[in-house]
Amino acid sequence: MNLQDQNSEPEVTPELAQEHGLTEWEYNRIIELIGREPNYTELGCFSVMWSEHCSYKNSIALLKTLPRKGERLLVEAGEENAGLVDIGDGHAIAFKIESHNHPSAIEPYQGAATGVGGILRDIFTMGARPIAALNSLRFGDLTNPRVKYLFRNVVKGVGDYGNCFGVPTVGGEVYFDKCYTDNPLVNAMAVGVVRHSRIATAVAKGVGNPVMIVGSATGRDGIHGATFASEDLSEESEARRPSVQVGDPFTEKLLLEATLEVIKANYLIGIQDMGAAGIICSTSEMSFRGSAGMDINLDLVPTREENMTAYEILLSESQERMLMVVKNGYEERVKDIFKKWDLHSVVIGTVTDDGYLHFWKDNDLKASIPARSLVLGGDAPVYKRETKKPEYLNEIKNTAMHLSEPSDYNGVLLQLLTSSNITSKRWVYEQYDSMVQTNTVIGPGSDAAVIRVKKTDKAIAVSTDCNGRYVFLNPRRGAQIAVAEAARNVVCSGAKPVAITNCLNFGNPYDPEIYYQFSETIAGMRDACTVFGTPVTGGNVSFYNESPTDRVYPTPVIGMLGVIDNLNDTTQSGFSNEGDQIFLIGKTTGHTGGSEYMALIHGKILGDAPLIDLQKEKLLQDFVLQAIQDGLIESAHDLSEGGLAVALAESCITGNKKPIGAKIKYNTELRPDMFLFGEDQSRIIVSVKESNLLKFKRLYDRYLSLTMQEIGNVGGKDLVVNDTIKLDVEEIFHLYYTSIEKIMSSENIYN
Repeated sequence: MNLQDQNSEPEVTPELAQEHGLTEWEYNRIIELIGREPNYTELGCFSVMWSEHCSYKNSIALLKTLPRKGERLLVEAGEENAGLVDIGDGHAIAFKIESHNHPSAIEPYQGAATGVGGILRDIFTMGARPIAALNSLRFGDLTNPRVKYLFRNVVKGVGDYGNCFGVPTVGGEVYFDKCYTDNPLVNAMAVGVVRHSRIATAVAKGVGNPVMIVGSATGRDGIHGATFASEDLSEESEARRPSVQVGDPFTEKLLLEATLEVIKANYLIGIQDMGAAGIICSTSEMSFRGSAGMDINLDLVPTREENMTAYEILLSESQERMLMVVKNGYEERVKDIFKKWDLHSVVIGTVTDDGYLHFWKDNDLKASIPARSLVLGGDAPVYKRETKKPEYLNEIKNTAMHLSEPSDYNGVLLQLLTSSNITSKRWVYEQYDSMVQTNTVIGPGSDAAVIRVKKTDKAIAVSTDCNGRYVFLNPRRGAQIAVAEAARNVVCSGAKPVAITNCLNFGNPYDPEIYYQFSETIAGMRDACTVFGTPVTGGNVSFYNESPTDRVYPTPVIGMLGVIDNLNDTTQSGFSNEGDQIFLIGKTTGHTGGSEYMALIHGKILGDAPLIDLQKEKLLQDFVLQAIQDGLIESAHDLSEGGLAVALAESCITGNKKPIGAKIKYNTELRPDMFLFGEDQSRIIVSVKESNLLKFKRLYDRYLSLTMQEIGNVGGKDLVVNDTIKLDVEEIFHLYYTSIEKIMSSENIYN
């Protein structure tokens, strides 16, 4: 079979390959794999499929060292579009998190919106109906007009897409630090529920089975988006704006309903979302999974722009599209369903058994490529880069920290409560519809979101967590803490942690210091997931998050899934009952290294990340979860940024009722600021009714290796802490919930 010589296409040279992001070695490897020099269309296919974004070439070797199996997992990490966890009663949860960082830095609204759209498609491609969305967002200092512009438009993009699609956005996190000024991190997570009998798979098999493209028409938007996401941002990045896709949530909603109807009817062999790298990605990955090939006629692909080339059609990242392999003879039934939903559905080819992808256009063969040569797990390159411990780690850990004791503890606590990293993100989540579908039990603003699973007594708890500053100070320990806090948050909501997805945001992997951060982070995640029994179901790696002026903190965002077998076990984070006793569970040593207190009040980012004993953390979570399931706890709230004082204040103002005070009395040899604002790990505050105190203490007798103090009681109009803090909780409430709103309502001069 001869390829048509295309005089209109550029001549392929090693220099052109380099412009496509391929190294000299990779270009020679392509020639070796296909037995000749590639033409221009084939070069484009390899460039996107071998980009970091699609091939994971610099990360997969380390990712494979993570725990990827568990008794609840129905598929291993990387096998399908999303992770799949059995929750019993014939139901499974599909969930995944992915990044859309580079597009959001250039075009924040569409970058964020299409990030949400892409992750939702990954979920319903599995046959699961999306029931929740979350996010993890990172920006620079909000006093910077451009940062404010990015923040406003990313939030609007997330909200508009999710609201129009009809999925509740139920939780997440937002952090601010100058290292994210040029490189905002926009990580989107989605969760869906599916019956075991309706799980769909991303596979192509069965010679002669028709291949169909469904959904929107194909345009030129997003071409080389995967390559764009696999390079550093620079001053020239603004010129790459056409690489940012454009989303349509209303079309996606139609695509959801049509897709689930076709899956329910059992007309499909396999299905895959068209995200990064578009048609070339979905055809190659589905074929490789099924040890098959495809014969595709690109003239049949519905397009919305004239004179599109084979190169453009194959690499387009136009949104709201799927590739389906349909059972032979069922094509018309599939078309009828998609016609009902007013969507394209066209047969564009057939499955073959030769392992090759043949792409035709204008009666010419434009590309002929072995499917396995393109994909992760096939012949795509795999690298393990050089590592070097960063010099800064020695500098910041060996620098003496002399922190003066504050004279006004009330002022310090109010500063922390109104700081952008700690204060309420209500301005953000009020733009999201968190109650659509009527399954949300606990929504944004709590430790974890809780969503009921309809037609069962079950619920799930989900959380996204990562303190990038900790990972910067100690990559391995910081990653352990990220997993531990995510697990702790779902436990505080009454759920048992069962699995994670992750989105690993780092700088350039060719920098040995960056790769050291990455490799240590993977080791820390492996440590924690092994102890907690939370295997990794999949996720995303986002490298190259740096610019000429800065690089982001290493930020491994953890999306944790927990299962609540009985809805009655759901627990809130805020105090609610006068007279309840307050307990601090976990040991306090007054660790301030890397704390929000040190950064905000003293202007220093020094020291080490807090110590964490993973076995002790697991014991803490087991104790609190058992107490919740025994009905002994009224509220549970984990201690994180800002330490004990912030956690107490939040508990006073985040309950289901109006703000309520607390009187705290503790004994310690630590300096008050260390005790109140230190960020020791493995700590939770709980409130217990007087009638349950005896049972609660008896349960604790089984966990005596844990430290626990009875530190006060709920009640009154003030938060009173020893002789150091006395604040009206109504004042705390007002300041905590309006600080970001005030910043965002001020004049924004950036255009």
